[in-house]
Amino acid sequence: MSLKTENEIVEFKTVWKDEYLKHICSFANNNGGRLFVGVSDIGVVTGIKNIKKLLEDIPNKIINYLGIIPRVELHTENNLHYVEIVIDKNIEPISYKGKFYIRSGATTQELNGRALQNFLLRKNNLTWDEIGIEYASLKDIDAQTVIKFVEKAILANRMTPEARNYDIKTLFQNLNLFDNKGLIKRAAILAFSNNPTKFFPAFSLKIGRFVNDTDIVIQDVIEDNLFLTTEKIFQILKSKYLKSKISYQGIQRIETLEYPENALREAVLNAVIHRDYSGTYTQMKVKDTGLSIWNAGNLPEQLNIEMLKQQHVSIPRNRILANLFFRAGYIEAWGRGMSVIFNECKKYKIPQPNISENSGGFLINFFKDVGKDVGKDVGKDVGKGLQGNLEQIFKIIKNNPNIIIPRIADKTELTERTIERYIAKLKNMKLIARVGGKKDGYWEILNNNENTI
Repeated sequence: MSLKTENEIVEFKTVWKDEYLKHICSFANNNGGRLFVGVSDIGVVTGIKNIKKLLEDIPNKIINYLGIIPRVELHTENNLHYVEIVIDKNIEPISYKGKFYIRSGATTQELNGRALQNFLLRKNNLTWDEIGIEYASLKDIDAQTVIKFVEKAILANRMTPEARNYDIKTLFQNLNLFDNKGLIKRAAILAFSNNPTKFFPAFSLKIGRFVNDTDIVIQDVIEDNLFLTTEKIFQILKSKYLKSKISYQGIQRIETLEYPENALREAVLNAVIHRDYSGTYTQMKVKDTGLSIWNAGNLPEQLNIEMLKQQHVSIPRNRILANLFFRAGYIEAWGRGMSVIFNECKKYKIPQPNISENSGGFLINFFKDVGKDVGKDVGKDVGKGLQGNLEQIFKIIKNNPNIIIPRIADKTELTERTIERYIAKLKNMKLIARVGGKKDGYWEILNNNENTI
């Protein structure tokens, strides 16, 4: 045999057992695959007996238990027989004895809970927000929110002025907010409900002011529909949580928020549009060192963190919700949110935010404007007199206070342990200090005369 290892599309078994139908099920639910019977787990042909019976039993059992038709082929190597069972990807979800399985690497996993729910939605080409709610009615819709939405959509030139004359039922029909049974879809409740927590208890968005990672000073909980939520977030942030720098142009007073408002706005919109609403609430933490936003739900399988930093296709977790925010003019084009965030932070001259998948969700960390204390704006004489690797590492940190040790190692081709020793020297020389944690902190350049070498 040419295949030597098991993987996402290959499984080896020395003998046939009916319980292996779950592997067949997992192949059908993924991208197809092949199960070899009479082959060891390292790809060596061991042979099988009762060939005729197996060639009859295996296809019949797959058809009877799974309802799919396989291709079963007999092969011979060194006078030893083995069977290859070829399974194509199935459009419909396949179960074995009432349980659903998928392939993850070289293992077969049973799906449960949210993972099963999301799998069934994907197989039926649906997103979570497209499902109708049995006990919801138009009485649960806040008419004023709908009116504001229509005005915003007309202003954005994404609805015609005639929309002002529609009643809510007609408007919802035009926006595809009813399912084929006439039930109001989840997206409509999320966007327009007068009491969304009635339907989704974990719907809320929480904002907290922390003195460190765990100790909270003050917090707010927003439980309004999503269009009201996105408005309230910035009202609360500006009034209670964020500082603004005051400057003047002539007699005009200018207030500049400590983070670029457009970047925060995109991050909040990403959180509410792409959140897994079957998970827990969205969390926003404000600290001395930065601001973070976390929402439930990992990235789609087709995307990863590095792809988000580049131009990429949009794969919204909640398609109808994304369309509603697009029509209202809140987002200009799908798939541009992250590039807007990074560009706005660059223009604002603050460190680039850090994005990651964290605790079953998506996390973005913003860092404060430290331009006057760290980075390129630090006095030119700070660090003067350093030489060799010490000078190189200091300059890297000075130019990018958000950088982490593994990235410094990449740039210098030094080991991380060596980098840590040089950083310890820079700290002892009182040239740098670490503000915040390893993941959400930054390097501070100590801009004092005594630090000049």
